[in-house]
Amino acid sequence: MKITNETKVGVLAAVAITVLIVGYSFLKGNDVFSRENEFYAIYTRVDGLTVSKPVLVNGYQIGRVSSLTLQPDGRILVQFKVDPEYAIPKNTIAKLESTDLLGGKAIVFELGNGSDFAADGDTLNANVKKDLMDQVEPVQKKAEQIIARMDSVLTSVNNTLNPEFQRNFDRSFASIARTLETLEKTTRTVDGLVTNQSSKISGIMTNLESISANFKNNNATITKIVDNFEKISDDVAKANFAQTITEANKAVADLQTVINKVNSGNGTLGQLINDERMYNNLNNAAANLDKLMIDLKANPKRYVSFSVFGGKKD
Repeated sequence: MKITNETKVGVLAAVAITVLIVGYSFLKGNDVFSRENEFYAIYTRVDGLTVSKPVLVNGYQIGRVSSLTLQPDGRILVQFKVDPEYAIPKNTIAKLESTDLLGGKAIVFELGNGSDFAADGDTLNANVKKDLMDQVEPVQKKAEQIIARMDSVLTSVNNTLNPEFQRNFDRSFASIARTLETLEKTTRTVDGLVTNQSSKISGIMTNLESISANFKNNNATITKIVDNFEKISDDVAKANFAQTITEANKAVADLQTVINKVNSGNGTLGQLINDERMYNNLNNAAANLDKLMIDLKANPKRYVSFSVFGGKKD
């Protein structure tokens, strides 16, 4: 059988109307495909609460707000639809709480501990909890008062400080900045030196480790040397220190006298050290002697002549 276009249009219109009705009911918080328990609560004010807002238990959604009705006395009757698999005690409190800083609200069930459970259509206890902005407002006022006082104090301090003090303060900060910059340059220089000398430092550390190992290996010998030194110290302690110190002072005085004579140019050693001419003469004499020795080796007959038969010398 052939279906006419009018029939097709009628069926499509019926389906569209059905989807529209179901969607509208869903947006209003009504689920047309399932049976849900209905509960009520009465609030003095419901700022930010709208239809389809969630009903929560410990952050878990068990239902939604289905309708809000203004009563003659100015209070608002709120209807909830809750999944029937969740049993709600009668002494449960339906709290109206904020869910974010923008003012969004939700119904939060504080489940009671009674054994009697609420039936479909019962009215639950209601409670309106301050939203986050109401809780923040006192803190905000205190913060504003503190900021106003701080601004007043800073203004007073600014008026108290004279221009000369401010200039000195600025110069002090500039000096600190220059000092820190110099310190930073010095640090970079030290880092560069350490990097360039890393191989030498590594060698020094290796040598130190070798020396430490030698000390460890020769611990017994070092201990023996220390014991001997202690014995020598004891023997020296028993000696006549006064006489020794007197003789040492005398020797030092004699040495100082000799040094003074040398520094003043007295004696051969003093003239040798202080008189440049004597140094030059000695240097020239050594050079002439060196030339003489070279010529003597090259021409020995010029200086020494022998005759076996007593002949005449050249």
